[in-house]
Amino acid sequence: MKLQMYSIHFDADQSLLDFIQTKLNKLDTFFDRITDGEVYLRLDNNNPVNNKIVEVKLFVPGQTLFTKTEGASFENATDEALDILSRQVKKYKEKLATH
Repeated sequence: MKLQMYSIHFDADQSLLDFIQTKLNKLDTFFDRITDGEVYLRLDNNNPVNNKIVEVKLFVPGQTLFTKTEGASFENATDEALDILSRQVKKYKEKLATH
């Protein structure tokens, strides 16, 4: 899956970008028709504890799946986003199968 990654107001490390890419590539095991996606990495200065925000948009035929998660690190937020998106992808796939 092709992902566009944007880090808002900071420069993300290449190891972080590789981590996110490998984690979100696992979604291809659930549904292989995901065309591409966008990942936005943000820092929230108002929240001292969970100040890392990860927003993910996945484009599937006919719909866009979206999640926004916060965490103490980008890795934790990405893991949480992966769990949410895997449920969304499975639900979308089941909906396609019933139609």
